[in-house]
This record gives sequence, structure tokens and C-alpha cells, in this order.
Amino acid sequence: MQFKSYWHDTAPAFASAQDGPVEGKVDVVVIGAGFTGLNAARKLAREGVSVAVLEARHVGFGGSGRNGGHLNNGMAHGYGEAKAQLGAERAKALWQAYDRSIDMIEEVIAEEGIACDFRRSGKLKLASKPSHVAGLRSNFELIHREVDPDTRFLEAHELTDEIGSDQFHGAMLYGKSGMMHMGRYVNGLAEAAHRRGAKIWEDSPVIGRKREGGGWLIETPKGTIRAERVIAATNAYSNSVERAPLGYFRKRIISVGSFIVATRPLSEAEIAATLPSDRTYVTSMNIGNYFRLSPDKRMIFGGRARFSATSDQSSDAKSGKVLRAALTEMFPQMAGVGIDYCWGGMVGMTKDRFPRAGEADGMLYGMGYSGHGAQMATLMGQVLADMALGRTDTNPLQGLDWPKVPLHSGKPWFLPLVGMYFGLKDRLS
Repeated sequence: MQFKSYWHDTAPAFASAQDGPVEGKVDVVVIGAGFTGLNAARKLAREGVSVAVLEARHVGFGGSGRNGGHLNNGMAHGYGEAKAQLGAERAKALWQAYDRSIDMIEEVIAEEGIACDFRRSGKLKLASKPSHVAGLRSNFELIHREVDPDTRFLEAHELTDEIGSDQFHGAMLYGKSGMMHMGRYVNGLAEAAHRRGAKIWEDSPVIGRKREGGGWLIETPKGTIRAERVIAATNAYSNSVERAPLGYFRKRIISVGSFIVATRPLSEAEIAATLPSDRTYVTSMNIGNYFRLSPDKRMIFGGRARFSATSDQSSDAKSGKVLRAALTEMFPQMAGVGIDYCWGGMVGMTKDRFPRAGEADGMLYGMGYSGHGAQMATLMGQVLADMALGRTDTNPLQGLDWPKVPLHSGKPWFLPLVGMYFGLKDRLS
């Protein structure tokens, strides 16, 4: 078993990073080379804006290269819950923004010629308990009526051709959802930004930021660069660099570990017995699982195996054992199938699980995707580029307040308590 991201290991590496010191002057500095930052840089460079991307590790190191590979439309909430919290108009606009972002990913792939196995597979939200069926059906009826007619409710007996497990009692099918190879997409997006004129420095964490005239002086271990505007696209990794000037976000982002395993490639018979419809799948539990087949036919199976604020080999190995047990409980026929990859990454959660984009502490920002960043971040990158160009009318999150998380300063000491709470809810639901 390899303790590395399957997406990182099976994608051509980004080959166009800057070799020399971080230096010069640009219109915009982007902090973070994931989907958000790279699409912001691509859009700005295409508009003739000089832009530099500063990445603490390598392109796609964070959530963009460590996720489950899903492009699921919809948000982290039931639509009715979103309406209650945001109001009908904003909830509908945010729902449509997720749809628009998947459309944009498809357009970027075509425009830039990125080979990343993008496919509109559809997503199944699976009812894990009989008691979950009524709520799932009610959410489907509301969504189907108000925002997404490309949905369908499946009764338990209709799941036979969809999934080779008897654990589920119904499902909602989202027809617009898709999947792709995340590593190939993020590296292809970086190459596209570079071709458009963006400069990308890897291994260049931002460790200082101060005003200089009407702009900013940005400090890294490799040197300093001047910029008129700064975009923070660091999401869950806003807490990961010592002395990084991202304190505003540390108090608002909760970094939670999410963990994934990938099996050896499956035979056609094994696929027919487990995931014959080849979609993305998500269970209805609070501490649930998500899974799909990879382009080379591995089962990629993930979840919040442990409520941890770290992801290292020891943490990943413990979580891998939990996921292996969940996988074989769901699919007993997979008990003898080997695991080739095990990895973890950080999910950037907000208190209310809605993403945020705006301007604060002298920076534009887009983050807080709460487990739905793969599908939303490309759009947010374009939104941030628009904001840097003086446009705010494309931001579906404009003006949404973002209060601090009480008693939180970057290290989420309360995660074990959160895990206990959601575990209890799952047992009692």
C-alpha cells in the first residue's frame, strides 16, 4: 500500500514552475495553487493582468489533489435547510452556482485541451437507513420542483442495477453530476495558466505581507514580490504555514481531515458486482462515505474516518483501516481485494457549511467549501478574478456575513466532540 494520493501519483507533474527566486512586481499575487487560485490566475492572465501564484508545496498539493474525485451538483445542505438559512433567492442562486461551476469545468477542459477523463456520470445520494427515506424524498421533491428537474427518486428495488450492496433503501439521482481525474485537471489548469502568462512558484509559502505604497510586499523564503492586489485561495490549508498572514481565515475555517483508499484495478466481473452504473455515490449518514470508480477501474472509497485535524502517514494508516472495514461491510464481495493507495487531506469547513468569497484584511478570498470544493472552486476562481478586475456581480456569496468560530484560533480542539455528536446522531436516526 502506498501512502500517497492516487491523483498525484497518476498524473503528469506540473513542469512549468518558476526556477529562480520569487521577485518582481505584478498586478495580482494569488496565494495557493489549487483549483481556485489557478483558475483565478488563468482568467486574469487571459485578460492581460500580470499575475503570480505562490504555492507552499506543489501545484495541487492540498484539497484539489486529495479529494474523492466527485463533481457533484448541489450543496452540503438539504435545499430546504439552505432556504431557511439563506432565504429562497440566495439559496437558489447558490444552487445554480454549483451547476454553473461544473459547466465551467467542462468548458475550461475543452478550451485548454486538458485530458482528465471528465464525464457526466450522475450522482446517487443513498438512503443508509429506512428512516432516511422520507427526508431524502422530501428533499428530492423540493429540488426537483424548484431548482433541478434533472433529478429522479429511486425506490429500493430500483437500486439493483445501480449498486451491488443491500445496505440502501432508496436514492436520489442527480443527473448533472460528474467526475474527472483531479490530478490531471489541476496540473492541466496550472499549465493553462502558465501558457496564458501567469508565473507559478512552488515551494514558496507566504510568510509575510505588509503594505507598501498602494499595494503589498509579499515575503516568501525564496524572496519577495510586490503586488497591487492579493487573492487568498488557501481554504483548509490557511492554517498550515507558520507565520503566514492569514489570521482572519484561521478564526473562520475549521480544518477537518478526510481520508480515502483506492483498491487495485477491478475486473469487469467485480465492477458488475459492486458499482455497475459507474456513478459517484454518497451515503446519507452524517459520518458517511463517498465512492466511485477511477479511470483505471479502482474503487476510490472515502469518508470522515476519524475526526482529526491532521493528515500524515500515521493518521492516514489508522483511517485506512476504518475505511477498509466500512468498504467490506458495504461490499462483502470486496473482502479479498487489495488496497493500493491510502491518503488523507484537509477539508475547509465553515461553521454553517456555506462557502465564502469576498474581501477582508486587504485580500480577496474564496474558500470554506465544506467538502464541495472540487465542483465549486473553479467558478470561485473566476469570481475572484472578476473582483480583482472590479466586478462584483458574478459573486453568488457577495455580502454573506462570515463570523468567527467561537473559541477557535486555528487548531480545532473540539473535533472529537463534534465526531461524538454526529456519531450519536447517526446511531439514533
